[in-house]
Amino acid sequence: MNDTTDAKLESFQAGGDQSNVLESFVTTDETDSIGGYRSSGRIASMPESDFLSQHYAVKDRIGRAVIINNKTFSERTGMGKRPGTDTDAVSMQTVLITIGFQVERFDDLRADEIKNKLQQVASDDHSSSSSFLCVILTHGEEGYVFGTDDRVSLDDLVAPFKGDKCLSLAGKPKIFLIQACRAPEAGYEGDDGMEEEMDYDKSIRRIPTEADFLIALSVVPGCLVWNKSPKANSWFVKAIHDVFLRNWNKLDLMTMMTRVNKIVADEFETKNKAEFDKRKKQIPCITSMLVKDFYFFKR
Repeated sequence: MNDTTDAKLESFQAGGDQSNVLESFVTTDETDSIGGYRSSGRIASMPESDFLSQHYAVKDRIGRAVIINNKTFSERTGMGKRPGTDTDAVSMQTVLITIGFQVERFDDLRADEIKNKLQQVASDDHSSSSSFLCVILTHGEEGYVFGTDDRVSLDDLVAPFKGDKCLSLAGKPKIFLIQACRAPEAGYEGDDGMEEEMDYDKSIRRIPTEADFLIALSVVPGCLVWNKSPKANSWFVKAIHDVFLRNWNKLDLMTMMTRVNKIVADEFETKNKAEFDKRKKQIPCITSMLVKDFYFFKR
């Protein structure tokens, strides 16, 4: 390890007996001015039993949840009002409070406000939290969601929570539930993370910065979301609300999200006068970088 890393490790170890702690050593490679690479390191800690466990540790505090609910958009976006989104926001707020999340809701944020709000949340101390969850209810297109005035990339929203940026959430689940369309435009592309070989101090574990995320979108790429009723929930949010409310204290997150997929796929279709085989269906899309089972309760 370099001198900077040695100094950080010595400082960390000076805090007391760390015999039962494995450091999660998260690094980022930065290009320097002459085109080479230098490595900068940051250290997070977790008990060895948590690192080796097959499920994420859940503390007394499950964590913070942020709901971003955009209903009305400026004319220049070409986006119409989103009827029913307030119903979705209330439903998600209800179920997340039931689970135990500390919930904050923000309505009609501009693109820069969404970005700044999530960067602010990521910069806060989450040491006492077991996870972080973000719900985004808005218009979208492939790789982007919309503020009230412009679009913002999913990558920009997720990036502040990666393991090398938000150290207090390193090794903890970071969940993004997004109710938005995905019309074909630019794609969402993540970083490669880091190699897992350990040719340094064996008490230090390296984790990919992309690990521990789950990103669930209401629809697969290139498709619209359905159900524009001004009073009813969207299909995706309705399924999440019902599945989570019934099972949050029994099942792990991926099992619940699989049930959400089944409900949306099987139980919903557009109600119109079209022939049966022309009625519209929908299927959510789940991308998981979780490395363990995640339960919303202590096991």
